[in-house]
Amino acid sequence: MHEIFLSVIVPCFDEMANLQKGVLDKMIHFLSTEKFNYELIIVDDGSSDGSVEFIENFVKENKNITLIKNQHTGKAGAITAGILKSKGKYVLFTDMDQATPIEEVNKLLPFAESKKFDVVIGSRQTERKGSPWTRKLVSKAAVILKQLLVGLPEIVDTQCGFKMFTRTAADNLFEKLSKIHHGFSKISGSNVSAGFDMELLYLAEKMGYKIKEVSVNWLHVETRRVNPVRSSIDGLMDLLIIKKNELSGVYNV
Repeated sequence: MHEIFLSVIVPCFDEMANLQKGVLDKMIHFLSTEKFNYELIIVDDGSSDGSVEFIENFVKENKNITLIKNQHTGKAGAITAGILKSKGKYVLFTDMDQATPIEEVNKLLPFAESKKFDVVIGSRQTERKGSPWTRKLVSKAAVILKQLLVGLPEIVDTQCGFKMFTRTAADNLFEKLSKIHHGFSKISGSNVSAGFDMELLYLAEKMGYKIKEVSVNWLHVETRRVNPVRSSIDGLMDLLIIKKNELSGVYNV
């Protein structure tokens, strides 16, 4: 068996609309043309809209795809479950809506392969095409609050859902996250938490991993799950929880 070079992890919670647009076909088409072995791991997060059945049928026709059926723990729990099951030398997680297209992985890989960086993250540093002004305002406010409460001043965009890790960094970071959150508990309703990405990067820095931020193409994809006001309040609460955890020694390594 050939060693898997790249594992791609995609969380899925009621993603039928995106699945019907052919996002999996596009990802598989691109990955199959690259000169490396890969695995695509879809982690269903308790979908109830037919996503599971759609993916199951897709998996039957594509040998490099694995479906993990997770209980509904939110995006953080789904990504963690997928990464801890992955086998690739490098591990990428990306969103099902492909706001950052899978092709952008080729911008991240050179930095990971350079051996100088352990975590390489996509960044929407340039103009966020199609994003409403409310989202842009929330993003700018989040950056200021993030720097005040948890630091990470060198990182412009913590929230882009396109992040890559070396195998060692992936294992250590996500095992630590799983332990901190006690394996992630079952939740109700949609949960796209700003805290996950910030906590992940904060922990990576604390564990001494070198982080590289790389500008990637990104196109706003509208979703009814994200309410700017609600997400800003949740984001602030997440930051306060991270700060509390820091002060209480939860992140000591």
